[in-house]
Amino acid sequence: MAARLSYAKLAPEGMARMAALGHYLNSETGLEPVLLDLVRLLASRMNGCEYCTNLHSTELRKLNEPEERIMGVVEWRGSSAYTQRERAAFAWTEAVTNIQDGHASDAVYAQVREHFGEADTVNLTLTITTINAWNRIAISLGEYPGHVGAVAKP
Repeated sequence: MAARLSYAKLAPEGMARMAALGHYLNSETGLEPVLLDLVRLLASRMNGCEYCTNLHSTELRKLNEPEERIMGVVEWRGSSAYTQRERAAFAWTEAVTNIQDGHASDAVYAQVREHFGEADTVNLTLTITTINAWNRIAISLGEYPGHVGAVAKP
């Protein structure tokens, strides 16, 4: 969809802060770039954000991820292509993205905590919430030329 508004021009401070959060998540958390983009891809696919789905698929290809892992992320439960850490992150991504569906259960939280320390759990949750925000911006306001999305790279 074409942009409905020039949102980066209308709210430059807000957009810059979202981009700054993306930069922090990408460069200062120590979370693996592939994990971050897989999580962003899964949430974007769940939300039906074609723009962000294409963006994160492209980022994963740049990181030399196999097509099987990129294309199969939505069906991760039936695939042996993902690590236990990635599976925990995917389960958490689904819980946080579909928060209205039973909320983030204690069982899924326990699963993510088996593989992520406290700070990493917070940073993973920030990654999930920011991609959900970017998805909602792109879906509701349209794609904006120069949109930095959640990939503010260092």
